[in-house]
Amino acid sequence: MTFNDICKESWLSISGNKVRSFLTELGIVIGVMAVVIMVAVGETVQKQITDQFSGLGTNTIMIRAAMARTAGVRMGNMQTLTMDDAEYIGKLPDVAAVTPVQNSGAQIIYGNKNWSSSAVGVYPDYQIVQNIDVEYGAFFDQSAVRNGSTYAVIGPTTAEELGMPKNPVGEVIRIQNTPFTVIGITKAKGDSAMGSQDDMVIIPITTLKKRLQGSRFPNAVSMIALKLYENSDNTLVTEQITALLRQRHKLKDSADDDFQIQDMKQVMETMNTVTGYMKMLLIAIAAVSLLVGAIGIMNMMLVSVAERTREIGVRKAIGARERHIITQFLSESILISFIGSMAGLVIGVGLSQGVGRFILGYNVPFSIWPVILSVSVAVIVGLASGVMPAMKAAKLNPIDSLRYE
Repeated sequence: MTFNDICKESWLSISGNKVRSFLTELGIVIGVMAVVIMVAVGETVQKQITDQFSGLGTNTIMIRAAMARTAGVRMGNMQTLTMDDAEYIGKLPDVAAVTPVQNSGAQIIYGNKNWSSSAVGVYPDYQIVQNIDVEYGAFFDQSAVRNGSTYAVIGPTTAEELGMPKNPVGEVIRIQNTPFTVIGITKAKGDSAMGSQDDMVIIPITTLKKRLQGSRFPNAVSMIALKLYENSDNTLVTEQITALLRQRHKLKDSADDDFQIQDMKQVMETMNTVTGYMKMLLIAIAAVSLLVGAIGIMNMMLVSVAERTREIGVRKAIGARERHIITQFLSESILISFIGSMAGLVIGVGLSQGVGRFILGYNVPFSIWPVILSVSVAVIVGLASGVMPAMKAAKLNPIDSLRYE
């Protein structure tokens, strides 16, 4: 028999009992669909996390102030990092840009509108560290930091919520009754690992400390952010920063660090590893339904062997060999699995793309793996679930089969 003859005969056998074939294929459809959707969910989560950090780049390091300790005893919530620390860190050979960062909640007023946002006090290098592009106007310079100038660079969301013109440069806003002149507005960027870049007001850190916070520790900051030159060794720089800060903070060898260093490259690698395991777990859970579908095909083929015992006897009586019988039943099993797998692939891709893009608003990445998976499932599941029924059919005694009623 030719390949076309085998396919035609398999199709006639399957279509001869449409309801049973449909219910059998439904198990494979659901299984493949579930796996495809789980793959899409895992890759979407991985992409979202990667996008959160890619805005900063893997050559970015964040240093956060931690609680000071003496002999293992906490010394309160005093911030342990200073602007001077940032200056010294900036002198390290691999550091391209560095800025101290101080955040403060702020009620921003413009005309008769007000908006609750975040005021961020920084150095001009914040623009380099955060990869910020300015749409209109310019970023403030270091002289504005030295002089404590009341200049502000605002995000597009903040400007929109305040009802400001498209180009708000020169407009005056008020933060806690202090007037600030808007000198720039940033390009829309979205969220990053450091929070929303579109809904904030960026001002000189000295201005924030003196005018908005009035801190008893004007030199203290909550965080230092820095960007390294390309091809720098993040691990080596982290060790250098640790040694420098421990020396500056006069920490004993037995004392814990009073700061926390976050290497964005290491964080991203860790997150990718975690999401990779999560994706494998989701696929493993969805694969259970594939096992159920395979059992369904095997059950159908065993029933088919019992129903077609006489037919098998006739075939053997007119010269059909065991391999012909095995080929016929395996081809039917594979065809059922193939139809179910392709249907599951189409439905799974359609649902994941449609729900992701049009309902959740996520750009769901399309991967070739679901296609490869579906074809593999069609062959493997079809063979695995058809072998035992095919072997049983091939071993039937033709005389006993002809007598079967």
